[in-house]
Amino acid sequence: MMTAAPLAVTMGEPAGIGGELTLKAWLQRRPETRPFFAIDSIGRLSSLSDELGLGVPLQSITAPQEAVSAFDYALPVLPVQLPAPVRAGRPDPVNAAATIEAIGRAAKLALAREIAGVVTNPIQKKTLQEAGFRHPGHTEYLAELAGGVDVAMMLACPELRVVPVTIHLSLADAVHALDKDKIVRAGRIASSGLRSLFGIEHPRLAVAALNPHAGEQGAMGDEEQRIIAPAIDTLKREGIDARGPAPADTLFHAAARTKYDAALCMYHDQALIPIKTVDFAGGVNVTLGLPFVRTSPDHGTALDIAGTGRADPSSLIAALAMADDMGRRRGR
Repeated sequence: MMTAAPLAVTMGEPAGIGGELTLKAWLQRRPETRPFFAIDSIGRLSSLSDELGLGVPLQSITAPQEAVSAFDYALPVLPVQLPAPVRAGRPDPVNAAATIEAIGRAAKLALAREIAGVVTNPIQKKTLQEAGFRHPGHTEYLAELAGGVDVAMMLACPELRVVPVTIHLSLADAVHALDKDKIVRAGRIASSGLRSLFGIEHPRLAVAALNPHAGEQGAMGDEEQRIIAPAIDTLKREGIDARGPAPADTLFHAAARTKYDAALCMYHDQALIPIKTVDFAGGVNVTLGLPFVRTSPDHGTALDIAGTGRADPSSLIAALAMADDMGRRRGR
């Protein structure tokens, strides 16, 4: 029987907590953990392991399948060279190229079906953009590497899944940017992703309102009547089980969550506040619409605690477990 393909874990921002998370995730592996390997600087990981007293053995590899045999006794590493020394908590744009290279190599391996999926450590977007990176984040860059596919971001934990319709915008800009087409697009991608990645045959989508009390028939805003309800009607006509608009203040309590498989949210914090409240440490970022599995911890680079040994690997471990589940569902 063919051995299951491993997962690739990208370096992320080298001055952040990604390296520590990867080392700790290997230390906390279980017998059922799918093998994974880091696309990272082996020198950086070795120094970090020593500085934090983690004692993680490392094994350089040249191809993903080598990770499977090495994983039991060492963290496999597909090496990436860092141009400049890393100082914890102090990102350097000189190292941005290595961060981007790690993402690109992971995507290439996933497209070639040499790995079961990509798990990305957090990046420092501002640092990458200072070095010429033109994408808002991982999601958009991976979509380009995959051929310009249409993607959406989902945040997921066992109790809740949310899909923000608008993402990296100020609240004022998000309100102006919101339109029917964006909601329909997010609903289509969410419904498809729930089937293909989560194995939900008939997905149910709850669509959040934008305004308090769902606008109260226009008294508190007309976006529900003018934009959101027409989008829901379009999704229903396409055979997608979409319901709403539902007032956001009653959409995320435990009983309400049993009535849908994912919630479409109109702006960033409407999605992230509930999931981080429900499961702050275990939330996972999933990119829907890619031709390969991609997950990520649902937190940032945590520069303030980088190099201190205090980083919690729970979200990365959850991202690895979710990528494993999705990979199995796709026969990898």
